[in-house]
Amino acid sequence: MLDRSIQPFIREPEQLEVPSPERRVMPNGIPLYILNAGDNEVVRIDLLMEGGRWQQTQRLQALFTNRMLREGTRRYSAAAIAEKLDYYGAWLELSSASEYAYVTLYSLNKYLPQTLDVFESIVKEPVFPEKELGVIVDNNIQQFLVNSSKVDFLAHRTLINAVYGDKHPCGQLVQEKDYHLINPSVLQSFYDCYYHSGNCSIYLSGKVGEDTVRRIETLFGNEPFGKGFRKPEKTFYLPETSPEKRFFAERADAMQSAVRMGMLSLDRRHPDYLKMRVLVTLLGGYFGSRLMSNIREEKGYTYGISAGIMPYPDSGLFVINTETANEFVEPLIKEVYHEIDRLQNDLVPDEELAMVRNYMLGDMCRNYESAFSLADAWIFIHTSGLSHSYVTDAVDAVKTITPEEIRELASRHLCKETLKEVVSGKKMS
Repeated sequence: MLDRSIQPFIREPEQLEVPSPERRVMPNGIPLYILNAGDNEVVRIDLLMEGGRWQQTQRLQALFTNRMLREGTRRYSAAAIAEKLDYYGAWLELSSASEYAYVTLYSLNKYLPQTLDVFESIVKEPVFPEKELGVIVDNNIQQFLVNSSKVDFLAHRTLINAVYGDKHPCGQLVQEKDYHLINPSVLQSFYDCYYHSGNCSIYLSGKVGEDTVRRIETLFGNEPFGKGFRKPEKTFYLPETSPEKRFFAERADAMQSAVRMGMLSLDRRHPDYLKMRVLVTLLGGYFGSRLMSNIREEKGYTYGISAGIMPYPDSGLFVINTETANEFVEPLIKEVYHEIDRLQNDLVPDEELAMVRNYMLGDMCRNYESAFSLADAWIFIHTSGLSHSYVTDAVDAVKTITPEEIRELASRHLCKETLKEVVSGKKMS
């Protein structure tokens, strides 16, 4: 009979094979990365443009420029775009980050000529129609106002501003008035600067045949397109961290308080970053972490608490997130510092480290098991400016880290004195 009190033996993967994309350069200079993997007759096209929040001249400019690509072009109305993509079973995703914009199309191979026709028009000839823009801006304002009533939203904004300051792109918090300053000419200006063939990379993933490659080369690779033809300048911003330790964002009708604790941390190119990920996972990065075991399971202060490093260009933000009843705020924060003290003073038991290793290695395996997840991984490496050895380096870091290294990393990079405390909720009398 199976004894469920005994944990089954978990064998860590001996070697994690992660295929690299094939790289080609098309006649107009656009690099094309091909990940031909998978059995389903589906292909994903990721078009990357360098230019995001770091390059915009006013708030929300990058976000709405990318969002509006699907709302009308010289050839297709917004309704026609939606109808055609839906008819052919295609899916379009638009997103904007700190330094990149992403235009992603999922398409069945048999309908690729039809869906690529729409995709090309979206990328090359958007018109940013005023009526559609007005509707989308109004919807976003309503969502912003809803979010502004939530304690977790207020806490996160307060923490970001406290750590980075008003002059840093991260600390420049969007206000309602910023939405009213968005108009078609603002978006067209950003589009003209950054959406061009000299600023573009393309990833193909899924079941990619030579026919697909030829179609991409015909539409995007033969002739230059766009107006700017200049790479965006790399801009470095210095955070201006507030000297204050504790911040409070009041929400008078809040049923409970959101607690955020955070500070500047390592960027992804720092030599300690990969092993720091192990430390952060152990502290609060999975369900069996120390913060969860102590603060959720033993103390019952919260239903969930997590820790992680949010990556930004040239820096990272170490954050601890949770929500709790007002009366538990102070004891919860005390327990967080207690767990940091333990990491700085005591060696992690081998059994606990083995559990974290197995969790992280298993998570890595899941992240690289499909063509699309592989594309996500390589796009992350590309946009982060990381070495092609990043995947194997990450595996090695997890496998080789020692309890002594964890203690040393905690002493060096988890500074309790600089850890900001943000509480958002009802003021306690």
